[in-house]
Amino acid sequence: MPSPAEAVSNYILAKDGNRPFLMRQTFSEDVALEMVVKTDAISFPSTATGLSTVEDVLVRRFGVEYENIYTFCLSQPSETDRARFQCHWLVGMSARATGQPLRVGCGRYDWHFNEDGRVVRLVITIEVMKILSGTQLDGVMRWLSSLPYPWCSPAQALMSFPAQRDLLEVEAYLKQAQ
Repeated sequence: MPSPAEAVSNYILAKDGNRPFLMRQTFSEDVALEMVVKTDAISFPSTATGLSTVEDVLVRRFGVEYENIYTFCLSQPSETDRARFQCHWLVGMSARATGQPLRVGCGRYDWHFNEDGRVVRLVITIEVMKILSGTQLDGVMRWLSSLPYPWCSPAQALMSFPAQRDLLEVEAYLKQAQ
């Protein structure tokens, strides 16, 4: 039985590394996904039901479109979070076809686990998603790749935060999440 931390880690490794087989270690067969997207900078279906559909949305299609993906949970679950875990997240990625545009965003995860530790429901809220030019790729990727992966506190992310005007909303979100 996976712990909440193992389930969340497997999801991040599956999504970021385009490894759909890891989704089967994380999600139940009848998993329900809800996406709350509060930006026009990225799009997802609002819902998906069933493991193969969720794999398709979160790993296969995502992996076709994006590369250089770094996702961070900004807090870790404790043993008391066996049924439900909520956390803020931070992500950065570039378009696979051209390396640009670059996207950096943040939001919330709301994980619901069953008795065997698998995810039965996941609500992903995308609060902020910024689109940057490809000229910013090196600096942003250097920053993201220097952070502890996949668990990173907002304070750690802010310590070396890139000085880029396009990321002011992301910086404000991280400060609020502390």
